[in-house]
Amino acid sequence: MAVFPFSCVGRSMRGILLPTAAVIGFSCLLTYFFVLYQPIVGPGIVQRLGWQAWDAVATVDYFDKEPSKPTVTGNPADGQPIPVNDDETDWWETTKNQSWGTTDDIESYPLDVWAPLLSHDTGLSEIAIMRCMMSPSLVENLCAPTITVEQDAIKGNWVRVDRDLNKQAGLWNLNIYYRRTRRLDIPLITDLRLLPANEIPEPLSDSWVKVDLSIRYGVMRAEPMYLWYLLGKTMNEMNAEEKSSLITEVDILFGEDRPWYGFEKIEPAVTPEKEGQLESVYVTYRRGAQSVPQAHPLHFSRDGKFKILQVADLHFSVSRGICRETNIDPCVNSDNLTNTLLGHVMDEEKPDLVVFSGDQLNGQGTSWDPKSVLAKFAVTAIFGNHDEENGDVKQEQVRMMNALPYSLVQRGPKDIHGVGNYVLDVKSADASKTSLLTLYFLDSGSYSSGYLDWLGYFFPTEYDWIHEDQINWFLQESSKIQAIQRPFTPDTGKDFGSIWNRQADQITPTTHKLAKPNAMMFFHIPLQESYGTADRDPRTGQVLDIGLHDLEGFGAAKKSDGMFDKGLKKALESGHVASGDIPEVKVVANGHCLTILTVLQR
Repeated sequence: MAVFPFSCVGRSMRGILLPTAAVIGFSCLLTYFFVLYQPIVGPGIVQRLGWQAWDAVATVDYFDKEPSKPTVTGNPADGQPIPVNDDETDWWETTKNQSWGTTDDIESYPLDVWAPLLSHDTGLSEIAIMRCMMSPSLVENLCAPTITVEQDAIKGNWVRVDRDLNKQAGLWNLNIYYRRTRRLDIPLITDLRLLPANEIPEPLSDSWVKVDLSIRYGVMRAEPMYLWYLLGKTMNEMNAEEKSSLITEVDILFGEDRPWYGFEKIEPAVTPEKEGQLESVYVTYRRGAQSVPQAHPLHFSRDGKFKILQVADLHFSVSRGICRETNIDPCVNSDNLTNTLLGHVMDEEKPDLVVFSGDQLNGQGTSWDPKSVLAKFAVTAIFGNHDEENGDVKQEQVRMMNALPYSLVQRGPKDIHGVGNYVLDVKSADASKTSLLTLYFLDSGSYSSGYLDWLGYFFPTEYDWIHEDQINWFLQESSKIQAIQRPFTPDTGKDFGSIWNRQADQITPTTHKLAKPNAMMFFHIPLQESYGTADRDPRTGQVLDIGLHDLEGFGAAKKSDGMFDKGLKKALESGHVASGDIPEVKVVANGHCLTILTVLQR
């Protein structure tokens, strides 16, 4: 009887299974590392590395141009000219503001991220319109145009314009997508048109491309309209003027007001305005790389003046605005009327600084696209209780305001309450550039408590207040302010003619002292002490309470961390005992309830 050699079978099976297992295991390992494994986001992922990912932007330095020579100024009192050295120029003409560069802190910009605030000079190569049954941000690329590795390498990755064309009406989300490329051999877009279905661009050429999907797709009873784009030369074939006319960004504007700085509207409106029902929707675009004008460092004039215009509670909306609390009849388009009034005031007063002291946005469901609303104004600002009710958060609004012309707004420290706690200083006009005025800006918050109704709407019950960490921040910033000799005398009297001598004659002689410069503070919601009994002028006995009264009720927060006693009264202009307890901050300016100015006395 033959015995079956089981050991031989085992050896045979092992010889087959081990190599097979090794191949399968190695294949699984490769699949894991190259397909399934998603590494932790590191610097490479954050920077979106890749040959198409970054575009070096050549910047034109403001100081590369030849500074304009100062003109001969005159003394308005005696009509005599003040001699000015032709080889000299005002220091603020050749000094960068400390806030310059805060919005553009990188030397190159990502090509595959929609960032309309960045001043790209890289052209677009293709445009598409896509629909989505839900927000594209939730499903990422499922609703994006079809991609291929070859096309992405040639024309760039698809970028979604993160503005829903059907936000107000429509059965689904509708977004514009585009490709951006830095290749030198790809035709780039030089023009855009919006035309009804039965029209074509004139003159028509093979370079005009029609986007397949109607830009009104999904809107009931809306006539189809199509976006056309013109492909021009390649970057290699363009001269400098042609490069500056490239379409470099696409955005969406809600409402009938002006588009974002540097952008132009494409007529007609994608969604026409229906008063009281729908706000108009426009496609906007930017040509070339348009640098935002920057403000000069704040400084007094040569005659020792600095004028501030405070604008409180604009309550701007996406719409043209609704008139309230006015006897103007008829009254329509309140935002436009307000802008006209502001323009007239600025022309008449010619302020050196404009401060918007909160509630620039109306909130209450009317400012749901802050970017379209913020395009209506600029300069420096603090936030109010309505500014964050709808749309983008304050941090994003700061980024937007930083991209507006002449803006001085700052984000401020991130480790304390609020957004927009910052300090500006105003310097002298002479060569010493002495800080003569300190401006504190604080975020008094929005609401400290409230409740949600059964529909999910938030109803506030109490206002927020300036918190203890903000008070400590203010005291810390105040301690950094250097004392100056007061009254101040400029370095060289010849630069100012006889102006300072005349002012000295009008001032009661006093002993010179070392003390901090005077300061002002701006925040939106008033302190409880603003509603207390006003002091009296020790010289005249008159009540130091000037202006309109009782037009609005008590508007301060019910709670307080003691900003008045622990902050304003503790920050003194001098630490010397003989100087007394004179506060550094002489004026506190608020919004919220009309405009309240609190003047702190000794």
